[in-house]
Amino acid sequence: MTIKSLIMPDSLLAHLGVPVALLLGLAAALVPSTGYAQGAKASSPPEFARKIDTLKPGEWVWAPEVAPSGPVLIYVDLSRQIAMVYRNGIRIAATTVSTGKPGHSTPTGIFTILQKDAKHRSSTYNNAPMPYQQRLTWDGVALHAGGLPGYPESHGCVHLPIGFARELFSITDLGGTVVVEGDAANHLATSENSLLAPFNERGEAIETMTLRSGERFRWHPELVASGPLSIIVSKLDQRIVVLRSGVEIGRSVATIDDPDPGSHVATRIVENGGAKWTFVGMTGHEDEDGRPLDEAQLNRVRMPREFRDLLMAAVEPGTTMLITNSRVGSGARPHLTLMDATQHHD
Repeated sequence: MTIKSLIMPDSLLAHLGVPVALLLGLAAALVPSTGYAQGAKASSPPEFARKIDTLKPGEWVWAPEVAPSGPVLIYVDLSRQIAMVYRNGIRIAATTVSTGKPGHSTPTGIFTILQKDAKHRSSTYNNAPMPYQQRLTWDGVALHAGGLPGYPESHGCVHLPIGFARELFSITDLGGTVVVEGDAANHLATSENSLLAPFNERGEAIETMTLRSGERFRWHPELVASGPLSIIVSKLDQRIVVLRSGVEIGRSVATIDDPDPGSHVATRIVENGGAKWTFVGMTGHEDEDGRPLDEAQLNRVRMPREFRDLLMAAVEPGTTMLITNSRVGSGARPHLTLMDATQHHD
């Protein structure tokens, strides 16, 4: 898997099938850097994705390995001119966007993807190309590749970098949820650093299941009976969060002794009749791909014994574990002594 940060110099050129390398070269030579900055490189996608306010026009990040399966939700923030993609309740992507200009404002609300057309052309604006179009309303509002000057300039659609639009098109389904919020005319100072989705796949706001003072863990598997399981180990918040089908079913305090500032992803597999965790090669950690988590690494994570037993009983082949410095909305962290804490090993 690779992180991709691309320039969208012009929607028409992009739609003509010009190779990406050529587009990048043309952009560097012909386009002012203030309008279409080269995508920044990052060695740790979740950390890059949470620093959304540093993205320049045309920059984006794509880290699908963080949550390889589960329901997809797209969240467009008009105030900051960004969009975020969540899968199984975890952010896997972030991008700059350009939404409706004055007089053609992008409507806010909860939408479903009504139509998908990779080679769509506008029936309203001179047959203009709208690559990787995902229609949100029948009167013309859609997600699609388009110009990204760094401010709202569309006729109501949400413009995306072409590479991002292509990747997004490949993982969404008809009926998928898109939430549009904010105010493009008044750039509000907002901050949303948690990796967790602020809405569920029905567009309903999610209240983070933070732990109350003195509470060590919560476990509610009855909320979702089946679906992909994801575990987030947040070193910054000293929390473990468990999601199934995008719904948080568990959360626990933890002691995580790991000085590595980067992110790592592991998946549960069965090999030679035994189950184990193996790394997925994320950007900056490609050499880890297929490497097993060793005992020393597992022993850096400690949690209440009862929570560990409940969690390990729910883990199955295909479960994903993200170890990260990103936040999970823990709220104030109580100072607790985990008297029955246990090391996280199999």
